[in-house]
Amino acid sequence: MMTLLAGIDIGGTKCAVTLGRRLAPTGIALLGKVQFPTPKEPLQAIAEIMNVLEKLLVEQGGSLAAIGISCGGPLDSKRGFILSPPNLPGWDHINLIAPIQERFGVPTGLQNDANACALAEWRYGAGVGTRNMIFLTFGTGMGAGLILDGKLYAGTNDMAGEIGHMRLEPTGPVGYGKSGSFEGFCSGGGIVQLGRQKAMEALALGQPPGYCLSESQLDWITAQKISEAAHAGDDSALQIFHTAAVQLGRGLSVLVDILNPELIVIGSIYARQRSLLEAYAWQELQREALPLALQVCRVVPSGLGDQVGDYASLSVAEYQLM
Repeated sequence: MMTLLAGIDIGGTKCAVTLGRRLAPTGIALLGKVQFPTPKEPLQAIAEIMNVLEKLLVEQGGSLAAIGISCGGPLDSKRGFILSPPNLPGWDHINLIAPIQERFGVPTGLQNDANACALAEWRYGAGVGTRNMIFLTFGTGMGAGLILDGKLYAGTNDMAGEIGHMRLEPTGPVGYGKSGSFEGFCSGGGIVQLGRQKAMEALALGQPPGYCLSESQLDWITAQKISEAAHAGDDSALQIFHTAAVQLGRGLSVLVDILNPELIVIGSIYARQRSLLEAYAWQELQREALPLALQVCRVVPSGLGDQVGDYASLSVAEYQLM
């Protein structure tokens, strides 16, 4: 009988339940996945998650070894509580692990999404074989998952890796509630803010950028539109990505100096727009970081690409067995 791992991903709009089978020495085979809209009522959501998992187990016919849960923070991973995440209104101090563990009777773990993605890249992606690795989300927000000395490091109360809150400039785009923050410059929302400011300046001069041809389009600017314009050679769009890249390099230099990692893996926007970001980020990193620390560190895009979310919660499950 197959030994299975179950992964549960809880998001603001949808939940996903995944089953996988461990492959030696590192790897996992995805066997099944079910997605559904996240119910507004937490207890209803938990009940639906357990019912879906039960059906998947019946379909696959294996023996469940562990369950992993990935969810946006803040949370208490040791007690298994979700603590009022901004994308899950009403999920206030919800005990998530207890009912799931009671029903299925196997080790169950909970981690925030950045930590879960870090585990996934470490076990199955670009970080296989490393002992000191950092994963950066660089998507809707900017957060980090830390693998230090061969273990996930979550901090005293699960707040380690909240690098998006770090201020890089006195002023600038707002991210994580702070202007000029790492998340402000290096996230989808931050790039849109930079794009809107550039567009307003260009429109005032009668030189609209390729991603925003009139004032009526200001509210429709997206990071994707800016990247498409940049690839087409639009000067304003290229300047936006140059700004994001320089600030990315500056943020990375802090991580390199403090944590001395051997690998930094960056997901989402960096992985998709590497050609626009890598060179300028690396130049800034070389200017700012300690040379001895930088010479042992590589910076690479996510090895799992857009599938990192599928592997994230399964990697939390596997981590319960390590």
